[in-house]
Amino acid sequence: MNLVQPSSQAPAAMHEADAVPAAGAAPGLWSRLLRSPSAVAGGVLVILAIAAALGAGALYPGDPRDMVGTPTQWPGTNLAFPLGTDMLGRDMAAALMHGARQSLAIGFCATALALVVGIAVGVVCGYFGGALDDTLMRFTEIFLTMPTLLFTIALVIILGPSQASIALALGLTSWPQIARLVRAEAMRAKQYDYVSAAVTMGMGHGRIICGHILPNSLAPVMVAASELIASVILAEAALSFLGLGDNDSMSWGSMVGAGRQVLRTAWYMTAEPGLAIFLTVMAFTLLGNGLNDVLNPKARNR
Repeated sequence: MNLVQPSSQAPAAMHEADAVPAAGAAPGLWSRLLRSPSAVAGGVLVILAIAAALGAGALYPGDPRDMVGTPTQWPGTNLAFPLGTDMLGRDMAAALMHGARQSLAIGFCATALALVVGIAVGVVCGYFGGALDDTLMRFTEIFLTMPTLLFTIALVIILGPSQASIALALGLTSWPQIARLVRAEAMRAKQYDYVSAAVTMGMGHGRIICGHILPNSLAPVMVAASELIASVILAEAALSFLGLGDNDSMSWGSMVGAGRQVLRTAWYMTAEPGLAIFLTVMAFTLLGNGLNDVLNPKARNR
């Protein structure tokens, strides 16, 4: 017991700045987030995007692909269609709000899958090391060397274009970055003496990983997850632009692809969904930057 006790306090103090804020530290975390311009701006835009996705069914309960007006009405010329209509007479506002539902659903689902796989692989590699680490990292590198977009396109073609297949394909091509990040954090966290003390006390690997390694490895993962959502939304828009999106749902990427046919005469059909993609991606990027400023002790001490 004396071998563990003298060194347990110092490493704990060293590690306190890097640890994920506990439940009791939530007020301090929120106050720091509110003082970060990037976090506030990104958070507001994310909330607006989520509100648009959730409110699409209430504000525009019908099918956004229905032809409800005269084709090619410019924004502001008809109060019934404030954002105009496309070349088929479909309401652009309805299409944009329903497109938010598609983009965010795929973004969150694909990121969740990438986090589950990446965290599991990363923490096992970082904690156990050895031959298991070498084997899993070689497997991870195979995914990293593949052209991500081409691999995603191949999976979507094989599985058939749908929300589920797109989310699955994007999630399976995004986890290696998370795995490498979590591995590095787990390797750092297991060096602390309180982990050695837990091993000496006979704690099982599962308890040590869940109680000590994971909680102190997730701060950078939160930042990476926010940026990963932005990347997934861009990738989903690219797939839809190429005609590989879900044909049963409205998508910002497919709207951009359709609008390019009349780009010179009705550029708003491309500009509006393009702006929606830009603002949503920028929202999650700003949120990730704000989280990095708050959770990264090196950034806070600049």
